[in-house]
Amino acid sequence: MRVAAIQFDPTFGDVRGNLARCLELVSSVEADLCVLPELALSGYLFESRAEAMSLSQEPGDKELDALAGFAGRTGTTIVVGFAERAGESLFNSAVLLAPSGSRAVYRKIHLFSGEKEIFEPGDRPPAVVEVAGVRLGMMVCFDWIFPETARTLALGGADIICHPANLVLAYCQDAMVTRCIENRIFAVTANRVGREDRAGQSLRFTGMSEIVAPNGRILARADAEGEAVLVEEIDVAAARDKAVTPANDVLGDRRPHLYRLDE
Repeated sequence: MRVAAIQFDPTFGDVRGNLARCLELVSSVEADLCVLPELALSGYLFESRAEAMSLSQEPGDKELDALAGFAGRTGTTIVVGFAERAGESLFNSAVLLAPSGSRAVYRKIHLFSGEKEIFEPGDRPPAVVEVAGVRLGMMVCFDWIFPETARTLALGGADIICHPANLVLAYCQDAMVTRCIENRIFAVTANRVGREDRAGQSLRFTGMSEIVAPNGRILARADAEGEAVLVEEIDVAAARDKAVTPANDVLGDRRPHLYRLDE
């Protein structure tokens, strides 16, 4: 299948403009799967929870309808990060929009820095969604530093981790190589670029979106600056072979009953 990581620079607060840019970028490539960055519609540095709520969507809102319509017309599965409104709750989420019209939402479990003042942490485990015979899992940005997130998806049978991100630390992209090796899984990390100066903070996003193979090989990586569309043809079967040697399997050799602290 053909997978794409879309790297772009959202304009804070311009939901309509950011949506139009997302549609323009995904329309520029023929792919079975396109992954867009974290909080791609709103931008990242909120001054308050109220501001974030004003820029949020529910999974069935019209902004996501536009991307879902593209998925239905082209057969492209789209994963995009957004601020999810759920009643009085607010989550940093990613939604998977399948060509069939189905939608699956993942709520970021591990909140980074000031996100803790804006969002609630995800309230359910990461799940695996099957689309056209391919098993897709989602994680969002800072989930990368917790090996349990990717391992949970691998144990659930995921072939590909879809990873919308707003990465700012220098070593995040390299860490995803390790996540792929230790789980023998593909990862599509779609990071944003640019800078935001708001709420008394200044953040520069690191770009370098990437597509990584189960053996840790970086199939494609974007530059640190500038928008980019990465596309790679992958063989999903490679993620279903968990053998490291003829005698070793990265999931089968696990010994969970010993993975605990002594009491």
